[in-house]
Amino acid sequence: MTTPSSVVVAGASAAGLGTAEALRRKGYRGRLTVLGAEPHPPYDRPPLSKQVLAGTWTPERARLRTREALDALDAEFLLGDPAVALDVAARTVRTASGRTVHGGAVVIATGLRPRTLPGPDGLAGVHVLRSLDDARALRAELRSAERAVVVGDGVLGAEIAATAHTMGVAVTLVGPQPAPMARQLGPTVAELLAALHREHGVRLRLGAAVDALTGHGGRVDGVRLGDGEVLPAEVVVVAVGAVPDTAWLTGSGLTLDDGVVCDAYCRAADGIYAAGDVARWHHPGLGEPLRLENRTNAVEQSAAVAGNILGEARPYAPIPYFWTDQFDARIHVHGRPLPGAEMTVVDGAVADRRFVAQYRHRGRVVAVLGWNMPKQARAHRQALLAEPMDAFAVPS
Repeated sequence: MTTPSSVVVAGASAAGLGTAEALRRKGYRGRLTVLGAEPHPPYDRPPLSKQVLAGTWTPERARLRTREALDALDAEFLLGDPAVALDVAARTVRTASGRTVHGGAVVIATGLRPRTLPGPDGLAGVHVLRSLDDARALRAELRSAERAVVVGDGVLGAEIAATAHTMGVAVTLVGPQPAPMARQLGPTVAELLAALHREHGVRLRLGAAVDALTGHGGRVDGVRLGDGEVLPAEVVVVAVGAVPDTAWLTGSGLTLDDGVVCDAYCRAADGIYAAGDVARWHHPGLGEPLRLENRTNAVEQSAAVAGNILGEARPYAPIPYFWTDQFDARIHVHGRPLPGAEMTVVDGAVADRRFVAQYRHRGRVVAVLGWNMPKQARAHRQALLAEPMDAFAVPS
């Protein structure tokens, strides 16, 4: 395989920056171009729903690298000019400004775009939280609000609810699950998380379907549930998931199905790769396609992509991992707590809210979770390494 003389990375967040850094770290000396939709230098997204939203961090502190570190990469960062089209055969990316950038290899790292809810168009007070500007705008409104509703009971929604409550806002968390993050944590730990939110004063309205947003005078004033109940709110945060940002690739010839479909080497076509939240690649250990939305995967997958661009030819087969911080709880999950898995505490105690649990499915350890015991959870992760990777596959 010939090393490309130039690489174009579409996306300037963790996966895009990680690809550029990994290429340089592995000795690549060709031309590097990184395209970013936002005008900001690369920044970290996990703090947006926590430290940046709460105001304990300035937005600048969320930057992933200093200006000096970015300059040392000897890469051209074209920020505020998103990719809008890809010519796969020519390996050329066209941007919103009309610029065309060619690369011997192209890496797609455009991440996600948040879903929205039905309701009157242009309602003030309705927010999503994906970008640094989103976090700034939401913080500004929460500082003067008395009541907020967070729609979405996954990781992001639960984190936003916790942070908004610490800002002195009366928060209602709404979602279809029986407890926050039930699909990611399993029923026992999800119920413990629900109890934590209730103890801090967050109102939970779970197992509920959201019908639409309501408004008056151009501003949101509530969330209407499927049973007709309206939850009053001055601020509504929509955290009902996100979809891979692939609209700009329509007509490119790439296979798009819940992300950019890739092989085990994160390759979508000859010379075209994908990394991070937008990539749906064939996990060789699981034997199935997988797409992960978390910071750890963005960094690890970008390093794998860089290596494969340079000819390492190594399939990407990580053990899934994510974490979340809510109130005084730090939760780390290695593997996949499959539906129906049996949970056993192997360190600490649930009553103390310091414990490590193993999840077993069909006799195999499929996940390890730590609640305020991150080091111990990582140590117990060794049990996962002893299992064949197909143990983590979702049952059909």
